[in-house]
Amino acid sequence: MKFPKIMTLFLTIVMALALGCASTSTSEGTGEYIDDTAITAKVQTAILQEPSLTSAEINVETFKGVVQLSGFVGSRAEINTAVQVARKIQGVKSVRNDMHVKGQQ
Repeated sequence: MKFPKIMTLFLTIVMALALGCASTSTSEGTGEYIDDTAITAKVQTAILQEPSLTSAEINVETFKGVVQLSGFVGSRAEINTAVQVARKIQGVKSVRNDMHVKGQQ
């Protein structure tokens, strides 16, 4: 009766892989990681293509659909514009603003 042992081993491996890919409150599942990577790329592209944003010092990170913008820009208006641009991207659940105006703290 080797078949049941093999089947048990197979099911154990499948369950371990499924649990290893699941997300928790502090880590992303594989699908979420891929989605967040795509969101980050779309936000970065939209920010670079926005003519009123002149700073290349805006960093974008995404975790479970929440986009965090950080870095330095030239004015408060640029901060507002960057946040608005990020919010328009499909898949963005919310935007955290950690940007600062150059020369101000």
